[in-house]
Amino acid sequence: MDMLRLGPVRQVGYVVKDIEKAMNEWVKLGVGPWFWTKKVPVEDFQYMGKPSGMEMDAALTNSGFIQIELIQQLNDEPSLYRDFLDAGCEGIQHVSHWVEDFDAKSQLLLDLGYVAGHSGNIGDNGRFAYYVKEDMPGTVIEISEVVGFKGEFFKAIAEICANWDGSDPIRS
Repeated sequence: MDMLRLGPVRQVGYVVKDIEKAMNEWVKLGVGPWFWTKKVPVEDFQYMGKPSGMEMDAALTNSGFIQIELIQQLNDEPSLYRDFLDAGCEGIQHVSHWVEDFDAKSQLLLDLGYVAGHSGNIGDNGRFAYYVKEDMPGTVIEISEVVGFKGEFFKAIAEICANWDGSDPIRS
């Protein structure tokens, strides 16, 4: 069996209550700069197959090959982020695989018994979906479409972070 059916893990996602505090803690560790998007323009957000008005801020940086994402949900609408926080958790919530063949990878996970916990779209070619499986509690796998602008944006973040001199640590 191809052990990298989804490709390598490219991102670790943290759900936090205070995104500014979290970014500043990472900066103290020398990780940055952070690219912070307030009220991420998520379209067609679905939670367990039903529309949800979830709103969030997100911040991205890289530490070597791995992208770190911080997510702060801004409202009480249904999402896996809200479920995580309501369970008393804060911290690592998911890992993400970046894919070009989104539909095929989604089908692969469904065929393996996963269900789409939540999903949405950010701009052109920016689909994402988080998958959960009953017999893998605590494991959330995201697949994120990274063609077009989103792929170029992620590549630019990695390059900037690789050469970061410590200045301007939080960028909106």
